[in-house]
Amino acid sequence: MVSSKSFSTSVELRSTENINNNGPTERRSANYKPNIWDFEFIQNLKNDHKDEVYLRKVTDLKGKVRHLMDHMMDDNNKGPLTLLELIDDIQRLGLRYIFEKEIQVKLDYLKEKNINMNESLHTTALYFRLLRQNGFNISQDVFKVFKGAHADFSSDLSQDIKGLLSLYEASYLSTEGEGILDEAKAFATKHLKDMNNKIDDKNLNQLVNHALKLPLNIRMVRLEAKWYIDFYSERNDTNQSLLELAKLDYNKVQAAYQTDLINLSRWWKNLGLSKKMPFSRDRVVENFLLVAGMLSDPNYNYCREIITKVCLLITAIDDFYDVYATLDEAKLFTDAVERWDVNAMEQLPDYMRLCYLALFNTINEVAYDTLKEQDVNILPCLRKMWVDLCKSYFDEAKWFHTKYEPTLDEYLKKSWVSVGGPIVLGHTYFSLRPRITKESLDYFENDPDLIHWPSMILRLVDDMGTSTAELERGDNLKSIQCYMRDKDVSEDVAREYIRHLTDEAWKKLNAALWNNNCPLQQALAQSALNCARSGETFYQDGDGLGVPDHETKGRILSMFVDGIPIMD
Repeated sequence: MVSSKSFSTSVELRSTENINNNGPTERRSANYKPNIWDFEFIQNLKNDHKDEVYLRKVTDLKGKVRHLMDHMMDDNNKGPLTLLELIDDIQRLGLRYIFEKEIQVKLDYLKEKNINMNESLHTTALYFRLLRQNGFNISQDVFKVFKGAHADFSSDLSQDIKGLLSLYEASYLSTEGEGILDEAKAFATKHLKDMNNKIDDKNLNQLVNHALKLPLNIRMVRLEAKWYIDFYSERNDTNQSLLELAKLDYNKVQAAYQTDLINLSRWWKNLGLSKKMPFSRDRVVENFLLVAGMLSDPNYNYCREIITKVCLLITAIDDFYDVYATLDEAKLFTDAVERWDVNAMEQLPDYMRLCYLALFNTINEVAYDTLKEQDVNILPCLRKMWVDLCKSYFDEAKWFHTKYEPTLDEYLKKSWVSVGGPIVLGHTYFSLRPRITKESLDYFENDPDLIHWPSMILRLVDDMGTSTAELERGDNLKSIQCYMRDKDVSEDVAREYIRHLTDEAWKKLNAALWNNNCPLQQALAQSALNCARSGETFYQDGDGLGVPDHETKGRILSMFVDGIPIMD
């Protein structure tokens, strides 16, 4: 999850003593930019939306929104579209986790009653998207009614902006082999781009602009909530109770994140790794942004704590494999992780020892918590994840030191692991504290789709955001450069192909999300989806981790610092 490796300036070489004290060892330095978030600033984060007055207000507003949903269901004068649009607003405002049961009941009712949803393209597409987003099975065939005599989407639809926008958003929930949805995406994208910034309706034009930058299904939930609260407040049909609830909830969730971040910042400082490894990226807040994007529910505080610690350890370990360690030192660390013995640290160079001990203690503590609660030993499973990660790092280090240039296939077989997705999602599963069975433990041995495809998406979007800088510094080839070399094509052509691979990986992830035969499904599905979403957002504008003071800074301020003003 955190293995983007772009550099803020050119690579430098430094001399240090090697492990055997046989003279100076030439080392690379990435010159990463320093941490931009002051420790005291983080420790003083605070908003006042945790007290009882606000909590009572939230409870009252929840009741009003539930009444509104029930009233729409009972009102015969209002068609299903009104209810669908309300559900969509609730979800986009970041309130789905509150009203999840009510949304399921309403959608189940509409599906069971087989109510006609073909009154407009907008209605059909919105219904389709909401059902798929909430785990219902619905066929792409619902769109056949909008196709003309030649089996193409009717040209009459090309001016239906609202319908096109809904079709565009729905098409991003496709799976492999759904040709109608592939056609829908191409059709809607073309006509929306043709009309972009030419739409008279200001609100609709804003929605189209927003969607074309990044489709709804691949956006981070809480960042989308902040944007949509601002958008929703400017609409003519705003429901004030819903808007007020969304604002209060945003601030309440932000307060939970602030508490997490304060504790994690203190843990990281006390750990002392940033001083022991000054060559590494010091990125507590940025890593927490990724994790909060993946685990947005405010009640997941334990899981966010564990996964942020995991991400910080991954970042540190990745940086010495990638930049600082000699190949011999990298082999020593890999062997030590495979042994999983505290005494193994004695064979390591000084700068690695504290990192190894931090890894050993942190992961053993996770296993201890699970053993205490469920009497299940997950340590062998967790250890294997770290061994697999370090072996993938070591293989990539060998490529660099031997100047080996892998094919795209060779690269992807290693790099979907080295990006950190499997280890992050694996630890997420256990930290969510599901009922752990032998079946679920065994499932991790088989490269499950819910782990593989979010990790592949993460790898590909990471490469698209960071590989130009990496190529300039002479690092290993990434997916774009591998394809350029394999096929003798330009960077633009290669980027287009890697984006195609990313889109195909999304289709496979969508299919995995709806596979009810997966023993990890209930606990992990939403986190797997949000993991891929976080990657898409984080690397949308470049390296969101290595270069922390651009778009990432604004997202951090929005998520963790700047609350939404509430009028008393």
